[in-house]
Amino acid sequence: MKFLCDVHISYKVVNFLSKAGFETIHVNQILDKWNTKDRDICKFADSNDLIVITKDSDFRNSFFVDGSPRKLIKVNLGNISTSDLIESISQILTAIEKLSNSSSFLVEIDKNLITYTTEKDREL
Repeated sequence: MKFLCDVHISYKVVNFLSKAGFETIHVNQILDKWNTKDRDICKFADSNDLIVITKDSDFRNSFFVDGSPRKLIKVNLGNISTSDLIESISQILTAIEKLSNSSSFLVEIDKNLITYTTEKDREL
């Protein structure tokens, strides 16, 4: 699995995922760094088979409207600590690994709920 962390995701999350053995980059390491447009992030992620981790609802909308990014983790936890975010992500890594072979999925992390949407769900 390979991840791309959006601008509002801490480098500590990048470091955690990297130490866990996953190729992980931050948006500040690609294209126009923090100025990279969402559609360009989506294209980059899709062409490199990266799972986007973001707090930005525009990516969720793009997932449903445009089908891009194809693989997305949307964090809906508000202003939580980075350590709490890392804990939330670590709890779903096994499920993400199972989904990673899918051509398309969305995982939404809410306070008391994790929602999984796959390409089959989008067809309904």
